[in-house]
Amino acid sequence: MHSVHRREIVGIVLIFLGVFTSLQAQIRSRDNYNYLDFQGKSYYFGMAFGTNFSGYRINQSTFFIGNDSIRIAEGKRKGGFNIHMIANLKMGEYFDFRFLPGFAFSYRSFLFNGLEEKQVESVFFEMPFSLRYKSQPYKDKRVFVTGGLKYNYDIASSSKTRQAPTLIKISPHDFQWEVGFGMQFFYPFFIFSPEVKYSRGLGNILIYNKDLNQSKVLENVTSQIFTLSFNFEG
Repeated sequence: MHSVHRREIVGIVLIFLGVFTSLQAQIRSRDNYNYLDFQGKSYYFGMAFGTNFSGYRINQSTFFIGNDSIRIAEGKRKGGFNIHMIANLKMGEYFDFRFLPGFAFSYRSFLFNGLEEKQVESVFFEMPFSLRYKSQPYKDKRVFVTGGLKYNYDIASSSKTRQAPTLIKISPHDFQWEVGFGMQFFYPFFIFSPEVKYSRGLGNILIYNKDLNQSKVLENVTSQIFTLSFNFEG
């Protein structure tokens, strides 16, 4: 009689352990359920929408020292917005190669003596190439860092407003390096990734104008941009 009860108890315990183990396995798989759906894809595409804060880094020329009319020359950062396509190629478990062609609408300006402002409105066609490193996923989330190079061409550089004789001339071509970080959220049909990036120009984009006082006080001008993007991929 006692042996029968023992067999029943052992059976109940074994059933309980089996159910518990099964539930634990299901919980673990649910932690990265959506992530696993995307693991079979070697590449995917998407769109990115965001805002940018663009400005200039300025080095003053020797003419600035002896100039009486201009005491202060600085770059002023302003807001704009971006829209890009995304092409993502997986390179193993942790690395991606990314190409994000698109457009950036930006507003930057030079400020002289704290009062006189020379604004430059630009429409950039951008071609960024980057490498992204991603962490291990946890509950359908993972963080990443990214870095790369970008070429910008200012489509608005030939507009009539940019040809005004009193406006500082800026080259339409700009090569930049950029670094950033963000986080991926895996959903059933797409990956959502907020991302922050910082870009800095590699070369001088000032077109010197000897007839313009504001241009003569500048030696070197490079671009710098902070970008907040919201990426949708799948």
